[in-house]
Amino acid sequence: MAFKKVLTRHVGKKDCHTLKFYKKQGGYAQAEDAVKNQDPDALIDLVKASNLRGRGGAGFPTGVKWAFVPKHTDKAKYLVVNADESEPGTFKDRVLMEKNPHLLLDGIIICSKAVGIHHAYIYIRGEFVFAYRRLLEAVEEAYSDGLLGKGIFGSNFDLDVTLHRGAGAYICGEETGMLTSLEGKRGEPKLKPPFPAVEGVFGCPTVVNNVETLANLPYILEIGADAYKKIGPEKCPGPKLFCVSGHVENPGTFELPMGVNLLELINKHAGGVWKGRSLKAVIPGGSSAHVLHADECDVAMDIESLDEAGSMLGSAGIIVMDDSTCMVDALLNIMRFYHHESCGQCTPCREGTGWLEKLVHRIASGGGRHEDLQLIQDVCDRMVGKTICALADAAAFPAESIVKKFPEDFLHAIEQGGSPASRNRSRAAVGGGTDV
Repeated sequence: MAFKKVLTRHVGKKDCHTLKFYKKQGGYAQAEDAVKNQDPDALIDLVKASNLRGRGGAGFPTGVKWAFVPKHTDKAKYLVVNADESEPGTFKDRVLMEKNPHLLLDGIIICSKAVGIHHAYIYIRGEFVFAYRRLLEAVEEAYSDGLLGKGIFGSNFDLDVTLHRGAGAYICGEETGMLTSLEGKRGEPKLKPPFPAVEGVFGCPTVVNNVETLANLPYILEIGADAYKKIGPEKCPGPKLFCVSGHVENPGTFELPMGVNLLELINKHAGGVWKGRSLKAVIPGGSSAHVLHADECDVAMDIESLDEAGSMLGSAGIIVMDDSTCMVDALLNIMRFYHHESCGQCTPCREGTGWLEKLVHRIASGGGRHEDLQLIQDVCDRMVGKTICALADAAAFPAESIVKKFPEDFLHAIEQGGSPASRNRSRAAVGGGTDV
């Protein structure tokens, strides 16, 4: 059976972002039914049965996460939508917020009814100015139409939605860092437990879901859990938004079944490697994932398959690199980012990201030593799994895998006086880079 788009089926049509258009396509019908007729526990069980996995990177079962929230508590319950989308190579949530914002609100209402939430926050990346304006317009339309506020859909269920703009910190994509930022504090991750479902924003039970995760909910209610599980692999089913960037002829966001083959995605949907060049490497899940060598890319794009391949689905931000890419410079670009974005709270991350940047810069700029390759691996080993959040891992995974899988690029830079792109670059650009 041919796959039919769900999340982006109306993207590109005139006024697709408006309430009038969305309701003409049957929008909010499932949310209204959920609010008026559905038992909250039955909604949670339905989402559990669908095997919907979180689309933000961790891939945790959505219904199970909801079930962790205490049913009976004197505290308020909150939903916080992670719309920060700060993983390099990822722009799927941005597409939904700009082109189909009411789909997100539809999912927010369903989640809120299921968990007993009466106030939802959308934490949106500050640089997403256009997406913020589109969401704000959608929220205002929903309030005017009785879809948000007091007694939504004419029921006795109240729900408010507040937009909150972040300030462009990668670390605030981590759920506890985001919640801390939402509270008006410095965006630093917290130790878990307690988990947000028990003690989240403002010390209250909190559900944290990604934009794309919530956008799947109306479709699950429409077709049922069994039909949903038939889309892609049963353990990780459903439609999925894949972002393809880098050296391809047709970069963009593609909605396909979970589990589509990576090479099919690159060659058929993204137009293939550009300029007639050959494929060299792919990072399949955003910049924090282990890199795949060209001969490892015949793999299904789902959580289990990529885990078996030694990488991860993550945010499904696919970064394609052709055979002209110097992997030393590619890694240096990534290490600069993670060093800059570390919040500095944990020593292995604060110091480790800096060391990695300096080591790779030293190799790129012509001062590298053969022993630096082992030193990079040693630094990575002292970072992974040793910090409060996963930013240290996010820096170490690409570093250790790129050095391991493309040693020839690093040896060439060491023996030839630097990488091609960096040979004439001033060492002062990142503070010298040789004082390790």
